[in-house]
Amino acid sequence: MMAEKFSVPELTALRSELLHGFDSKDAAEMLQMFLAGHGYGVSAEEARNAVSRVGMLGGTLEAFQHELETIALVM
Repeated sequence: MMAEKFSVPELTALRSELLHGFDSKDAAEMLQMFLAGHGYGVSAEEARNAVSRVGMLGGTLEAFQHELETIALVM
């Protein structure tokens, strides 16, 4: 099993921020900033795709975590 890259409190806080009604472009940019702040990168396209795949607002925290850990690229 892969070690978790992000803590549950961090993911919960990010997800809470995203629940404030960001459009998909803004949500993708927020994901990019979150990942960059943790030493990871992601393309704008992958971030937008992740937002779409998870349905960001309706997905579970576990699905959100899996998606972020899948797209995070070590910088």
